Amino acid sequence: MSNATDLPAATAEILRDTALVNKAWPFEEARKVIARYPDGFPAKGVIFETGYGPSGLPHIGTFGEVVRTTMVRRAFEAMCPGVPTRLIAFSDDMDGLRKVPDGIPNPEMLRAALGKPLTQVPDPFGTHPSFGAHNNARLQAFLDGFGFEYEFLSSTECYRAGRFDATLLDILAHYDAVIDVILPTLGPERRATYSPFLPIDPESGIVLQVPIVARDVAAGTVSYVRPDSNETVTVPVTGGACKLQWKVDWAMRWVALGVDYEMSGKDLIDSVTLSGRITRVLGKAPPAGFNYELFLDAEGAKISKSKGNGLTIEQWLDYGPPESLALYMYQNPRKAKRLHFDVIPRAIEEYADFLARHPEQPIEQQLGNPVHHIHEGRPPAIDLPVSFSLLLNLASVAATDDPARLWGFVSRQAPGASPATHPLLDRLVHHAARYARDFVVPTLCRRAPDAREAAALADLDARLAAIGPGAEAEAYQSEVYEAGKAAGFENLRDWFKALYETLIGSSQGPRMGSFIALYGLDESRALIAAALARTETHA
Repeated sequence: MSNATDLPAATAEILRDTALVNKAWPFEEARKVIARYPDGFPAKGVIFETGYGPSGLPHIGTFGEVVRTTMVRRAFEAMCPGVPTRLIAFSDDMDGLRKVPDGIPNPEMLRAALGKPLTQVPDPFGTHPSFGAHNNARLQAFLDGFGFEYEFLSSTECYRAGRFDATLLDILAHYDAVIDVILPTLGPERRATYSPFLPIDPESGIVLQVPIVARDVAAGTVSYVRPDSNETVTVPVTGGACKLQWKVDWAMRWVALGVDYEMSGKDLIDSVTLSGRITRVLGKAPPAGFNYELFLDAEGAKISKSKGNGLTIEQWLDYGPPESLALYMYQNPRKAKRLHFDVIPRAIEEYADFLARHPEQPIEQQLGNPVHHIHEGRPPAIDLPVSFSLLLNLASVAATDDPARLWGFVSRQAPGASPATHPLLDRLVHHAARYARDFVVPTLCRRAPDAREAAALADLDARLAAIGPGAEAEAYQSEVYEAGKAAGFENLRDWFKALYETLIGSSQGPRMGSFIALYGLDESRALIAAALARTETHA
C-alpha cells in the first residue's frame, strides 16, 4: 500500500497543498478528521474503523465500506503526510448467536448453541475452533484478497484481554446517564428490563438480556437473577464477563480504541446519534464520518440479504474487475443506487475512461479523478486498444464465450497485443465473454430490414467489398455514413439503429467502423447477407 510519505518531498508537498482544497468527497471527509485536532495530532496518529457482525460472510457492502474508508484514509495521508494512520477492522464476535443462518452445514450444532458468543459456537464447517473464528478468517481472507491494509481486532479478544476494562468501568460509573440516553427510544416493556450490560452466564455461557438488580461501582460488578433458578449472580463488568448492548458497545469501542473516523449505512443514522451521545457522556467526542446510502435492486426496492434480491460480490467479479466495483462504490456514496447486473458494463467503461484521462490531467483534476482514489494515488498506465463495450458486442454477435476467439478479433485491431502484454485487457476479454453469454446473447433478436433499410444494406455491402479487408476502421465508418446518406436517412441515428437491430439484434451498439475492423470484413458482410435473407423470407 502506498501513501504520501512514500513520495519525494517536493511531490508530497504539491500533493498536500492541492489536496487540502480539493472538493472530491474523500478529501472533504478527511478534512473532518483534521478538524478534530486543531492543536496537533496525538502520538498514536489517526484511527479509522470499520465494523462487522460475523454471524454471516463478507458481502458487497463489506467491500464498499472498507474501500470507501480506505479512500478517506489515503486522502488524509496526502493532506497530512507523516501523521501515522491505522484502519481497524473490528469483528463483533462476542455477540450472541440469535438464529441459525440459512445454507450452512450441520445446523443442529448451531441450534444447540443459540445465545452463546459466536466465538463459543462450534464451527459447522469443521475448520476452525468456533463459528466466529471461521467467519473472522473468511473476513480477513476477503480483505487480504483485495489488498486492503488493516489491523484486525476481535471483540472477544479485546474484552477478555482487558483492553476495554477502563471504559467498561467508566460506563458503570455513568450507568444512569447512559441508560437515560437509551430508554426514551425503547417501548415500555423493554424499558423496564433494559441494561447496557449483558452478563455472560458462567454456567450456560449464554449472553443474557436480563435486568440488572444491583451494581457496585467500587467493586466493578453487576448482579442479575438467573432466569432458570432465580439465583442472584454477581459478575465483574470487566475481563469478558459481560458484553455491552450494541449501541453502547459501539460508543465504548470508539472511546477505548480512540476511533477518529467511521462511516455507516443510512439505516444506522439513529444508532450513530445515540452512540455519539453516549460517547459524550463518557467525556469524548464521537468520531467523524458519514452515512452512506443503501443499494437498490433492479426494481428500485431496497436490497435485503434475506430476500436475496441483490448482487453478490462474487457475481460482480465474475463479470467485471474489482476496479470497476471500487468505482461504483466511489461514485455518489450518499445517493441510493441500483445494484444490478446491468450497471457493471457501464462501470467498466467509465473506469477505463477515467484511467485513460488521468495522465494528461493537471494535478487538481487528477485528485478529483476517481482512479486516484481507487489506486491510492498511483493509477497504473494502461493501453486498452479495444473498449469493453466493443468486446461485448463482438462476443454477442459471434455468440462465443471463448476468450481465445475474442483475442483473435482483438489482434486485428492491436496486432502486438496479447494476454501477457495487456493483462487488464485480457481480464476484460474474459469478463465480456461471460457477460455476453449470460446477459446479452439470450436477449438478441435480429429483425428483418424494411425495403429502404434492405437497399441501404445492399449498398453498404457493395461499398465494403470495394474497400476490401484490412482497411482502417475510419475507412469502413466513412462508407457506413455514406450508405446511410445515400438511402435518404435524414437522421443518421435512425440508420445506425437499423444496423444494430438488423445485424446485431439490439437497439444500440458499437461504432460500426470499429466493429467491422475487429469482427472482420467477411464476417460483417455475412451479417448483412443474413439480414437481407431475412428480408426475402419476410417478404
